[in-house]
Amino acid sequence: MSHKEARPGTFGASPPLRGTARVPGDKSISHRALMLAAMARGTSRIEGLSEGEDVRATAAALRAMGVPIEREGGAWTVDGVGTGCLLQPSGALDMGNSGTSTRLLMGLVASHPITATFTGDASLSRRPMARVVEPLRRLGAAIDSSPGRRLPLRVRGLCPAIPLAHRMTVASAQVKSAILLAGLNIPGITRVIEPVPTRDHSERMLKAFGADIRVEGEEILLGGEAELKPQLVVVPADASAAAFPLVASLIVPGSEVRVEGVGMNPGRAGLFHVLREMGADLSIENEREEGGEPVADITARHSALRGVDVPPALAPSMIDEFPILFIAAAFAQGITRTSGLGELRVKESDRLAVMAEGLRAIGARIEEQADGLILHGTGGDPLPGGGRIDPRLDHRIAMSFAVAGLACAAPVSVADMSPADTSFPGFEAMIEGLTR
Repeated sequence: MSHKEARPGTFGASPPLRGTARVPGDKSISHRALMLAAMARGTSRIEGLSEGEDVRATAAALRAMGVPIEREGGAWTVDGVGTGCLLQPSGALDMGNSGTSTRLLMGLVASHPITATFTGDASLSRRPMARVVEPLRRLGAAIDSSPGRRLPLRVRGLCPAIPLAHRMTVASAQVKSAILLAGLNIPGITRVIEPVPTRDHSERMLKAFGADIRVEGEEILLGGEAELKPQLVVVPADASAAAFPLVASLIVPGSEVRVEGVGMNPGRAGLFHVLREMGADLSIENEREEGGEPVADITARHSALRGVDVPPALAPSMIDEFPILFIAAAFAQGITRTSGLGELRVKESDRLAVMAEGLRAIGARIEEQADGLILHGTGGDPLPGGGRIDPRLDHRIAMSFAVAGLACAAPVSVADMSPADTSFPGFEAMIEGLTR
């Protein structure tokens, strides 16, 4: 994907935000829905699919490997080719900024008799891939990578590959999912031992598509040479995307914002628990299950937040939401302490360093630790603002500081809002719509 021209944005003190915010479909579930629909035989229909650039990268890569994928009205159709039937792509697979696309598709390719080269943008090319490279090599895939196990890299799959028993040493839903996706085309039982639970979107969706999968304590067992059945998949609203308008409502006086159909998977809902501990007026209503995933409608009202100590054990369930949590904490009463967040240093950017730098630029008091941040909140008063933020090609950094600007005394300038398109196309329009 070619580098896009920068799209600067300026965000100043906002009138009350009111209304219902429309957010994209869950990005994590969207990736998995496309991949499992591709492995089924027959036509699946996906409603609510995220249409950000990350998910489009997954769709483009699957098309390049012979899977027909089309948008029809408000839904997407995938004519699945069946497990083991991906075709040799004619060129490199450009993953843009999407680490999820890269790691999960590496798993799919690893047990197919094809070779695929994965490339990405400057940000993705800095992200380490070792944690997924090593287990895929153990099941027989040949992987050549750039120094530091980074992109570009080439995966030459083995078919039949070797059944793998892998014990997770670091909590990672992406690594787990890559191994399970590889296991779909491997004879025998693929086992993943997960001492620290991570989001279980893959397990839920594999079961919905008819895979032989079961969870026994810490162990996930998947029967290979799977025959998946096409499905209708309804993707819930993305909890990570919903966090931005909801936190904006909490910090802008007089606001009340609702987001409907938000995914409430226990492996993803940590932010909402922490915000409630901070005193947030969050109503979680109409809890239900759609497409095998728990969902609910969430309403946030302006609140007097207070600082908390965030338990490190919650980190896996909200790892992507820490940037916007740091913004909420900057406006709280007292001190918020976070730790156990070393993973944030190898995301689209070093999110701990970039958030600390940006928060200081808009007047927040902050201490950067090796694995977390300590924030001294304003007690609800506006931050001075006025800084210029370089989001380092990171969508969550860009959107977090856009939200911060809505509660600052002077406007906050974000050097480039275009990274938001990777997960939340129309983000700026959504914010503007809540102020009318």
